[in-house]
Amino acid sequence: MPWPSRKRDKGAVADKKEPDAKIAKTEEETSDKEEEEKSAKPPAGSSKSGWKNWKKKESESGGEESKVTYCHWLLKSEPESRLEKGVDVKFSVDDLKAQPNQTTCWDGVRNYQARNFLRSMKLGQQAFFYHSNCKEPGIVALVKIVKEAYPDHTQFDQKDPHYDSTSRKENPKWSMVDVQFVRMTKRFIPLSEIKAHHLAHKTDGGPLKDMMLFTRQRLSIQPLTQEEFDFVLSLEEEKPH
Repeated sequence: MPWPSRKRDKGAVADKKEPDAKIAKTEEETSDKEEEEKSAKPPAGSSKSGWKNWKKKESESGGEESKVTYCHWLLKSEPESRLEKGVDVKFSVDDLKAQPNQTTCWDGVRNYQARNFLRSMKLGQQAFFYHSNCKEPGIVALVKIVKEAYPDHTQFDQKDPHYDSTSRKENPKWSMVDVQFVRMTKRFIPLSEIKAHHLAHKTDGGPLKDMMLFTRQRLSIQPLTQEEFDFVLSLEEEKPH
């Protein structure tokens, strides 16, 4: 596999624009801790109007509020070079697009909760491709699940940064899925903008009030409700704040 450690939770690090970010630790040490994402101070007053406009569109289309179930995903990957045990873990959306059939395995996840999310993914479900640990983190593209969870081969490769000597082939600890590029978002949706909506929605009850991107930030695999996914996707139609 040409990109052996591009998608992972082990050693998850904070994105570079959060001034009060916590020091990153290994996945085993941070499996129950939050990642401090880097983001600029959200623009005041910009979120509520977006939420109202989105709700208006939902009302006009006759849409009903979604049940709180996870049916979409957010997948973090690092677009900038960073060595981990001598291996560059960089993997951007352009790297995905360059793969055969624009498809790759999403390997290297070493967090039990993130692994369980991987194992619950269903064929055809869509996910946001999120650039993390970079100058400006945010959503750049859509991908879809094209193969459900199966054993992650990197756990058995002693040369791989995510080798796990405690995992056994007869009972593998770690799983991965295959994802395929769908399309770029119509514009880059930065973390700072999503955060602005999240903060406003915590007050007015909008769809991003409990978004895991801000409650379990360290996880590189995060579930989204239909309502969360639809709202974030709608932002690509809005002018950047």
